[in-house]
Amino acid sequence: MNSDIEIIKGRLTLLFKRRPQTRYWLMLTNDTYDQTYNLFFNSQQANERLQSVPLHKLAHYDLADLEKLLKALRQDIKLTIEFVGFTGERWPASQKLIQRKRVPLE
Repeated sequence: MNSDIEIIKGRLTLLFKRRPQTRYWLMLTNDTYDQTYNLFFNSQQANERLQSVPLHKLAHYDLADLEKLLKALRQDIKLTIEFVGFTGERWPASQKLIQRKRVPLE
């Protein structure tokens, strides 16, 4: 888990440019077919197209471990995280809904 966090942080520092009028966020997808979680770095400048870069693939398919990883990641990274493919699922520790409504990407 710690190696995953270090890989994600390292790749984020390369991609995060802090440009004015640019929106940055992470997108975490639940790939139920391959049983993996995929993390993407998204950025969009004003009046330009969305850029989405694959950041990391988490092969360990466990929701409890994912919750711990995101908690540790959020301590250092203050970007919004968008969830895709988690409709109706709940976090094991807090029992909060992960994603309320389906995203048009689903």
